[in-house]
Amino acid sequence: MSLSHHFPFPCELLEGGGFVLLICLAQGLQQWALAECACGDLQVSTVVELNVGGHIFTTTLGTLKKIPGSKLSEMFSGSAPACTDRQGRFFIDRPGTYFSLILEYLRSGEVPKTYIPEVYQEARFYEIQPLIKLLEDTPQIFGEQVARKQFLLKVPAYYENLELLLRLARAEAVAVRTSSVLVCVMYSEEQAAWCAEALWKLEVVKQPVVKFGPWKEGPSISDFLYCLESDIKAQGYQATRMRYYPESSYGSKTNDLFYEFTFRWW
Repeated sequence: MSLSHHFPFPCELLEGGGFVLLICLAQGLQQWALAECACGDLQVSTVVELNVGGHIFTTTLGTLKKIPGSKLSEMFSGSAPACTDRQGRFFIDRPGTYFSLILEYLRSGEVPKTYIPEVYQEARFYEIQPLIKLLEDTPQIFGEQVARKQFLLKVPAYYENLELLLRLARAEAVAVRTSSVLVCVMYSEEQAAWCAEALWKLEVVKQPVVKFGPWKEGPSISDFLYCLESDIKAQGYQATRMRYYPESSYGSKTNDLFYEFTFRWW
């Protein structure tokens, strides 16, 4: 059966078991488009093979389109051009390690109990909103995405200063096993005043210091330092922290406000 009057390129129509598969040839490249059809009163879904980052999965079109508005639903609704591998399987250029857990949720509604942070990232990529909301209620994601991020939002320019800290550490790592960066953490305006003299003296001797704070409310200094060390480690760095005692007329008042982070490179 010819479909040339529907498409601007040569097409052939194959029918069988209530499924319709359009095999379209355009400019020497094979494109696949799947359409779901009814067989009497029974809705039948086409079996689909997927190649997700080199991992092969078999499922149905109905499963992939289960969540309207998701990227998977749009990908297999014909609204976007399909990408296939050499065997004609639909190819998705994403890590396939956790896709089985995404697929199991679409099949059965079962919320993954393992690899929660990784599955959460994939669910966000595929824009599977019901799964995203369910995962955000788990302790792992709630703690990281809600409590901890809200905690750090109270610290002005936290992520910018974190990047500055890492950049200074790399700049000092020239033919040495370790490099160190000074950090000043000021919870309140009063503490900022205590630190001003020490910061000025360090500036005179051209000793760079990364400053965090002050902030009006929220994290204590110990909780803040825990977050800072966790974020340094999460980016693949090995660093240890020790108190640093600057020269200051305020004496012990600044003892808990200055720290030396030492990075080990090899």
